[in-house]
Amino acid sequence: MSKAQLDFILNISAQNPPPKNASPAMMREWFEGINAETPIADGSMIERVPAGPCGGDLIRRDETDESRLVIYYHGGGFFFGSSRSHRVIATHLARTSGAAVLAADYRLAPENPAPAAHDDAFAVYKWALAQGYDPAAIALIGDSAGGNLALSVAVRAKKEGLPPPDALVLMSPALDLAGEGDSHHSVTDAPLLTPQLMELFTMVYVGSGDRKSEMVTPFYSDFTGLPPTLVQIGSWEILREDSVTVVERLKAAGVSAELNIFEGMVHSWQLFAPMLDEGMQSIEEAGGFLRNRLRSSMKREVAV
Repeated sequence: MSKAQLDFILNISAQNPPPKNASPAMMREWFEGINAETPIADGSMIERVPAGPCGGDLIRRDETDESRLVIYYHGGGFFFGSSRSHRVIATHLARTSGAAVLAADYRLAPENPAPAAHDDAFAVYKWALAQGYDPAAIALIGDSAGGNLALSVAVRAKKEGLPPPDALVLMSPALDLAGEGDSHHSVTDAPLLTPQLMELFTMVYVGSGDRKSEMVTPFYSDFTGLPPTLVQIGSWEILREDSVTVVERLKAAGVSAELNIFEGMVHSWQLFAPMLDEGMQSIEEAGGFLRNRLRSSMKREVAV
């Protein structure tokens, strides 16, 4: 583990805490600001496309296979984050997977409570199908709240009779919104995402609603028939048990599922990829998984 790198990153983060008593808009501005200077993958070409209600950034490279599409849902607790704030992950996924990457935006809480984000995420998948992408050439990936959305879209596609994507990658997925997993209570010193912050995120999105409902989490869903899935989690996370449990449930449903626990890593450590060896290692692993799974077909162009 690159402990010195992680310690440096956490020290820098501690020097730039979120503003106190801030409005949602101020919190989002702060979050965008702390991620704005993170370098993206060289050679990335980014184009805005009308994918779903909020649109998204379509990321290509000179060597991109246009027939393959990775839909990436950013994290941020359903409260902040955007296609721009998570470009370091999305652009390096385009580099490592060889596919086009659509970094999707979706409505945020509390202005847009549940199930707005889930509805928007599903609309993006339907948009991709309407564009003519072969489902066997589509993968869904997300980190944190985005991991929740990626898995939710696959579950909902099955329930609504749509063809499934060919692969799933979940990075530090936030699935156990009821907080019943052991790590939600036993990992008391985890940085970045604390139990208190997790509770805030859940409250602004779910409110007094059912935290186990399929409208807000796929954690309790029927996973039968879902595509091969890679789940990555840091050992130093309150959400660790979410990943352990979901992989157990996927395997019990007959799904090919792999769990990789990155020792000593914190929540959504992929955001630190240029400065943290394990961050880039995680994205390289995810990209390789997708490159090996997705079917390639005739080159195509996306309408914008």
